[in-house]
Amino acid sequence: MPIRAEQAAMPPLALTLGEPAGIGPDLTLQAWAQRFALKLPPFLTIGDPGVFQGRARALGLDVAVEPATPDSAAAMFPHALPVLATGHPVTAAPGRPDASSAPAARAAIEAAVALVRAGRARAVVTNPIAKSVMYQAGFAFPGHTEFLAALAADGGPAPGKPPRAVMMIWSAVLAVVPVTIHIPLAEVPRRLTRDLIVETATITARDLAARFGIARPRLAIAGLNPHAGEAGTLGREDEDIVRPAVAALRAAGIDARGPLPADTLFHPAARATYDVVLGMYHDQVLAPAKALAFDTAVNVTLGLPFVRTSPDHGTAFELAGTGHASPSSLIAALRLAHRLATPSP
Repeated sequence: MPIRAEQAAMPPLALTLGEPAGIGPDLTLQAWAQRFALKLPPFLTIGDPGVFQGRARALGLDVAVEPATPDSAAAMFPHALPVLATGHPVTAAPGRPDASSAPAARAAIEAAVALVRAGRARAVVTNPIAKSVMYQAGFAFPGHTEFLAALAADGGPAPGKPPRAVMMIWSAVLAVVPVTIHIPLAEVPRRLTRDLIVETATITARDLAARFGIARPRLAIAGLNPHAGEAGTLGREDEDIVRPAVAALRAAGIDARGPLPADTLFHPAARATYDVVLGMYHDQVLAPAKALAFDTAVNVTLGLPFVRTSPDHGTAFELAGTGHASPSSLIAALRLAHRLATPSP
């Protein structure tokens, strides 16, 4: 079955290898195997072709893996998984992470961003990495998001100031943004500031308008404390930090409400009143997002000069090479990347 003419004329999506010992290669192969049934856009996988050939054998999948370039990927996509080799071989076996393979994961991310910045790919879609493995190989960034922001700066991870990247977990039923991300809960009150909330919300509103086509995004701002602080009786942060931030956002013309009690923000009637929830810490908003859409939620990085999506899960070493990992989140990430990177008619 040929791909649609309009897709053949577009550069492919750039899909990274991810942690080679994790489920990323499995998901990539499973997604490609469903390319016709799901009408997936063409993607160019970046990494060691041998990883995908070996994993296809382990999974019993009849997948042809062929070397490709951004220019040849779309035409190749119907009959073979197109893979752009980075020259970094992988030694890690499924479920057995090996720090010597971390350079391959890093090189795939760097290559994907370079292709998008050069106009040879339309968006970056990243398979999950294992930060603990990357750290063993000298990776100096807290995670994917910060590394992508550094690569987005002029000259890549260099002296130029990187853009402020914002993590959004998106699904058809709920979109959420944590203002603070991967920090201990005890540090959240110390890190939380009016300016941080305002900057995060401003980037969120801008990208929802520019990329998601929501003309006037509605932002629900959760309070930090139970019951949004009960007018200061359960902590002063909501009155002294969150409320002034919401006032500043409204003064800037952004439709923001809050601080709102987080425990009543996620039932169906409440979800109908906003486009995104901004929470003050990671689990405050990611727990409900994953409860409502675990298999279909997508990690979207806002604030970058290019589109980046990713599955909203980790490497799942215990499932690597077993065939039991679900590709649903990766498929959703590919579809959303295609949607966000396709110019409106």
